[in-house]
Amino acid sequence: MREAENELLTRVGRGTPAGELLRRYWHPVSISGDLTEEKPIKRVTLLGEKLVVFRMPHRAGEKETRYGLVAEQCRHRLASLYYGRVEDDGIRCPYHGWKYDLQGNCLETPPEPPDWAYKNEIRQPAYPVKKLCGLLFAYLGPQPAPLLPRWDCLVREDGKRWVTVESMLDCNWLQPMENSVDPSHLYWLHGATATHGRELGQYNERHEFTRFEYGIYKRRITPGKKPGDPQQIDEHPLIFPTILRHVSVADRGQLNNRFRHNMQIRVPVDDTHTQVYRVNFVPSNTDRTPEDQDPPYEYSPLKDENGEFRMNTVSGQDAMAWVTQGAITDRTQEHLGHGDRGIVMFRRLLQEQIEIVRQGGDPIGVIRDPAKNGIINIDVVNEVIGLRRPPLANADMRAEAS
Repeated sequence: MREAENELLTRVGRGTPAGELLRRYWHPVSISGDLTEEKPIKRVTLLGEKLVVFRMPHRAGEKETRYGLVAEQCRHRLASLYYGRVEDDGIRCPYHGWKYDLQGNCLETPPEPPDWAYKNEIRQPAYPVKKLCGLLFAYLGPQPAPLLPRWDCLVREDGKRWVTVESMLDCNWLQPMENSVDPSHLYWLHGATATHGRELGQYNERHEFTRFEYGIYKRRITPGKKPGDPQQIDEHPLIFPTILRHVSVADRGQLNNRFRHNMQIRVPVDDTHTQVYRVNFVPSNTDRTPEDQDPPYEYSPLKDENGEFRMNTVSGQDAMAWVTQGAITDRTQEHLGHGDRGIVMFRRLLQEQIEIVRQGGDPIGVIRDPAKNGIINIDVVNEVIGLRRPPLANADMRAEAS
């Protein structure tokens, strides 16, 4: 890859090609439970923009809490709104009392004359916020905003749901996402490395990648251990541009031996930092999680007390691989092989969608039709643990990367 191509795909700031593409999607910026009546304001960064997210005071008769998201620096003298005051109709700067509503309109400028018309021309950068699954999602792109996707793990009610927030990753967003279409690392990073050198040797498995409405299906097909044994299929979709849809065996006490579905949302904080939110869901005949109920959440460290990655966990293993590639991987120095076909396919998809946005179109997976946004079920397969569905037709299984 040439340096200019690497810059094209990795930089997330406003006006950059990838940054403008990423601004066409909703991204989580915070757990809603982190904003309380006592401390309703939180600093956040998204796509390189320094912001504050805040919770509005509850109004009598309101069913839903209102949230706001604005640039951290006040348009007056650039003091931080993180130290400001949230009022019934907006957020007020602590320095000179200028106040802005949820749309960024300047409502009051106390030191100025009451009829000072200039305030009507001042606008604080502000963005819409929606709550779903206990997460606060923000949209930083042009209006009209698309619908916030109602992915199955986020809204299904027939089971138990919880959210895991991992430590901040000191690396660019593209590194975790390329891992989503890299099936080859499973046996090494999560196998030989995790078991301290158990020799695996050459393994005979096939990898297939196919485009679908929301991204790329990654399919791993493994021969049986003995002659005559059936092959095993493992399939984890990449939901463009920043989500991996995954399924495994649940491992939380009484949930053992049941499927744990999850969505791993890799949020581009800035060029060199990524925040991962993992929404976990275990279907159940008895447990229920109402859609309007905020699920429990936990913060999960990726490093131990000595600052070393926790290599006894899958998340720690992945984080080690992503972060040690560098803050932004220098892809001019890499050497790709047959096992990297999915990565090539993803990069081509990124370039294609960047060009669509440049021409004024909606990229893949943007939803504007409410009829398509009831519950968006994403098929996953893991025959190793017994989760199956009929195989795809041959025409649908062909790889689109060579």
